Amino acid sequence: MYSLKYRVTTSTCDSEGRLKLYSALQMMQDCSEMWIDSEPGVKQYFAEQNMAQLLATRQVEIVRVPEYKEELTVATSVYGMKPMFGFRNTFIYDAEGKPCYRTWSMGAFVDKEAGKLKRVDDATIASMHLEPQLEMHYRDRRIILPKEGGDVFESIKVLRADIDYNRHMNNANYVRMAMELLPADFEVKGLRVEYRVAAKLGDVLTPTVYQTDGGFVVALFLGTEASSIIEFTT
Repeated sequence: MYSLKYRVTTSTCDSEGRLKLYSALQMMQDCSEMWIDSEPGVKQYFAEQNMAQLLATRQVEIVRVPEYKEELTVATSVYGMKPMFGFRNTFIYDAEGKPCYRTWSMGAFVDKEAGKLKRVDDATIASMHLEPQLEMHYRDRRIILPKEGGDVFESIKVLRADIDYNRHMNNANYVRMAMELLPADFEVKGLRVEYRVAAKLGDVLTPTVYQTDGGFVVALFLGTEASSIIEFTT
C-alpha cells in the first residue's frame, strides 16, 4: 500500500467549500502514479522496457464529500495483476480513518513509443506485492451507450493545460469537461469512466449526453469514436 496526506484547500473546493470531484480524482491519480516507488523491481522493469500504465477504467463510490480544511489520506493498493492489465483500489479517508471515496480501477500496460499494449513478464508479476481487494460494490468496467436519444453539445478543443506528461489529456479532465454538461443541482454519488482512445493536444471532442434512470451518461466523441464514456449516478 502507498499513501499520501492531503488537506482540502481553496483551490480544490467548489463554491460551497466542498472538495471538487475533479480534485479528488487528481489526488487518486497522483497517489496511484507514485505507488510505483514502493515497488522498485516493477519501477525498474517499466523503465527498462519503456513502458507505462495508462488508466483504462475507474469506478468511484462517493460516501461523503469532504469540506474545506479537512485532512485526508489517499491510499492505493494493487489487488490483481495480469500480463497486460493491473487492478487497484484507491480510497480517500478522512481524519478519523473513515472512507469518503471508494474506488477501483484497471490500468493497461503500454509501450510508450509504439502506444500499444505490451505484456509484463511472469517474473515481474510474481515479484509484485498484492493486497486484499477492498470492500465496495464492484460494477462492470464496460459502459453501454443507449442506442437512441442523446443531446449533442458544442465541441470542446483539447488545450495545453489539459495535457499531462504522457502527452495526452489527463484522465481527470474528461470528467471535468463532462460535469459541466450536467444540471447544476445534480448530486453525483457514483461515477464510472471508460477510457477508450486518448485525446491529444488540439483534438476536438464532441459531447453527447444521455439521460438514464439513475443519472446521466456523457460520451466524448473523437470523430465517430468515443474517446471516453462517463456515467454519473445519484
